[in-house]
Amino acid sequence: MATSSQRAELLELFAVETEDGPCIDCVRSGRPVFCTDLTTETSRWPRFTAAARECGFRAAHALPMRLRDQIIGVLTLLDVEPGAPEPEDIDLGQALADVATIGILQHRTIEQRDVLAGQLQTALHSRVVIEQAKGVLAERGGISTDDAFARLRTYARARHLRLTDLAGSVVDGGIDLTAILAENAT
Repeated sequence: MATSSQRAELLELFAVETEDGPCIDCVRSGRPVFCTDLTTETSRWPRFTAAARECGFRAAHALPMRLRDQIIGVLTLLDVEPGAPEPEDIDLGQALADVATIGILQHRTIEQRDVLAGQLQTALHSRVVIEQAKGVLAERGGISTDDAFARLRTYARARHLRLTDLAGSVVDGGIDLTAILAENAT
């Protein structure tokens, strides 16, 4: 969320907390909501209109930020004077909402890509450490790598250890291998 003033930010936070106001109606309906005079909407949005008056606003208009049929946010236009926005102001506001939507969606895509890349890197690292531990156990115990993995897994499960953490201890020599090699593989 971004706002142009602290008063607007407080009002928007209040609207979200109380689920009251034109921005909430816009999110729910997916359509623009216009209120040219908040003093006439006290029964529709009682908490929001009272808070808006406290913040000095007299009119509020909400424009949807959407991706096809999914509403991802709302651009709220607040005014200290009552009145309807000019049609070109509505068009400009919707254009700004559309541009902001594109930016938000692009940011989400980049974040998701980064999270996935991190998860894949972690999985790859875990797999490498486990393979190294299997090799160490197989060599020290004179057993197959499949048997080494089974013993490693059994040891970890019996002691509620993460397999990757245990494998790391095997590789860096931080654990006695005889206890792991003595496990009956199940």
